[in-house]
Amino acid sequence: MNSPKNSPMKLPGPDHPITVTPSTKRVRVTFGGKVIADSSRTLTLKEASYPAVHYIPRADTDMAALSRTEHHTHCPYKGEASYYSLSANGRRADNAVWSYETPYPAMAAIKEYLAFYPNKVTIEEG
Repeated sequence: MNSPKNSPMKLPGPDHPITVTPSTKRVRVTFGGKVIADSSRTLTLKEASYPAVHYIPRADTDMAALSRTEHHTHCPYKGEASYYSLSANGRRADNAVWSYETPYPAMAAIKEYLAFYPNKVTIEEG
C-alpha cells in the first residue's frame, strides 16, 4: 500500500477540476490586529467542490510574522504542502498558513504563493 507521500501524481480533470486564475480583487489578511498580507496580485484556486482559496504572493506577505513548522500534507493534485505558524501582537496560530513550494507541474502557478486558513485569520476582499 502506498503511503500518502508516495501516492501517484494526479492531473486535474472533469472528475476533479482545479482552476487557478488571477483575482481582480485586493485581498488583505490580518491576524492579531496586524496586516500579514496585502495584495492585488492574488490567485484564486477553485478545486472541485471545495471553497475557493486565495493564494497570495510571498512578496506581498510579512514573512517575519511566519515561522515554518514541521507539519506537511500531501495532495495528489498539487504536491506536498509546507506549513507556517503566525505570530503577531502576542497571539499565535499554529499551522495557519500553507504553501506548495515545489508544486506538481500542473499547479506551477501557485509556487511562491501562500494560502491562509480563513478560520485562523481575517481575510478581506475589496
